[in-house]
Amino acid sequence: MSMPDLASVVPLVRIHAEAEAPRECCGVVVAREDGSPLYVACRNLARETEHFLIDAEDFAKAEDTGDVLAIAHSHPFMSPAPSSADLAGIERTRLPWLIVNHPTGAFTITHPSNYVAPLVGRAFVHGVHDCYALVRDYYAAHGIALNDYPRYYGWWNEPDGPDLYRDNFGREGFVEVPRETMREHDLVLMRIRARRDNHMAVYVGGGTILHHLIEQLSRREFYGEFFQRRTTAVLRHRAFL
Repeated sequence: MSMPDLASVVPLVRIHAEAEAPRECCGVVVAREDGSPLYVACRNLARETEHFLIDAEDFAKAEDTGDVLAIAHSHPFMSPAPSSADLAGIERTRLPWLIVNHPTGAFTITHPSNYVAPLVGRAFVHGVHDCYALVRDYYAAHGIALNDYPRYYGWWNEPDGPDLYRDNFGREGFVEVPRETMREHDLVLMRIRARRDNHMAVYVGGGTILHHLIEQLSRREFYGEFFQRRTTAVLRHRAFL
């Protein structure tokens, strides 16, 4: 879609943004029968460090309305320029994103461009730029594709919630190895003030891990006593066996 087409729905996004502020609003731009764009407002299910999370039921209803042309959301009281997390989301959806500032109405339209966020220095956005996203991108750089898994903030403390790490990494090609054999490229599972494993890091050698903690930038850090005491398992991908 060209910019003039998507720009025509900006007034509707602004109305939605006004109603949702200071939270981000979000929605889907679909094509009417005549091809013109229509903005379909969706519920934002984001919690805590998620900026916006489109309700899956609302998204499905929007798809029933017409072909999806773009994702739209607001940036309340900040530039409509896409953040690093937005750029990652654009690549994940493979759709243009319309971002509208509230209250000015300034907007940007950004198309997929094969953007890959740097491994170090990412701002934390749960479900987009979090510890698992960092792990996925690290292994992708080494030719290993890991599946993405829908996840909501706080799943690790839900009494009947999923055990995302333990339930899935066997099928992703990882096997548990003795901690004393830990070497470069191994995956380290941790439990930090939670019911179940809720953090992971990649051991990059030299006593250093690469990881991404909540409300911090992703970074390389010494694998010291704090992390060692909270480690529950060391996993090695079959590609490195």
